[in-house]
Amino acid sequence: MTKKSAQLLIALLILSLLTLTGCASSELTLEAIQKKGSITIATSPDFPPFESLENTDVVGIELDIWNIICDKLGVELDVRQMAFDSILPAVQTGKIDAGVAGISIDEKRQKNVLFTDPYCLAAQAIVVTSTSPITCKADLADKNISVQSGTTAESCCMGEGYTFSSYESNNDAQMALTSGKVDAWVIDDLTAAEMVSAYNEDNPGSPLIVLPEAMTSEPYAFAFAYGNEELVGHINAIIDEMIEDGTIASIFEKYGLIYFSPEK
Repeated sequence: MTKKSAQLLIALLILSLLTLTGCASSELTLEAIQKKGSITIATSPDFPPFESLENTDVVGIELDIWNIICDKLGVELDVRQMAFDSILPAVQTGKIDAGVAGISIDEKRQKNVLFTDPYCLAAQAIVVTSTSPITCKADLADKNISVQSGTTAESCCMGEGYTFSSYESNNDAQMALTSGKVDAWVIDDLTAAEMVSAYNEDNPGSPLIVLPEAMTSEPYAFAFAYGNEELVGHINAIIDEMIEDGTIASIFEKYGLIYFSPEK
């Protein structure tokens, strides 16, 4: 191969790589999703009242919010189900457009995905059995805690140095507590209230208790891949309007929850 041929081959290889990189880009704009006619979200429907299954349909607070967002954007909502810890990687790689699964904003996640403006403020709650000696966060020091894999409950327990066991779903994490495999269960407070209430209704003789002291306080938002700032800007305007006019508060009221607006 001559020097000139080698240079030409290298140039063609570089051009091919640049072309492939361009093809892999999945930048979303308002015009692009309106042309497609839909926006695809991924969720894990084991997080009531934010997401749960009703027959085969995913329903809940965030679905109500997204139906309104899509209506205002002029597109259909396409809902996909997957395990919670698979959602953000799917957002990053462009397999889905947005992650909608009770996702809390934290510094680690912000390095990997672009968040919308937060739409509510939540906290990590500590759940124990009625006979548990655990009464506050300090009592968790030498105990085993159940959490859902990939959640801020997991990262919080890891950061605090607690002993914990991770489960694919919150249903499994709850069962670990009720079966005695762990001493406490850490989960977002709003979902804790829903799941504990449902469990206690079916098990009045051995109820679960949500402790008054929370582990953390954190905002909920929706996740997109970086590069989609234009579309997220339009969605932020809709979210901010829904906060201001009371639409999101009314959705929370529909599900029997007190709404805490995110701090601005």
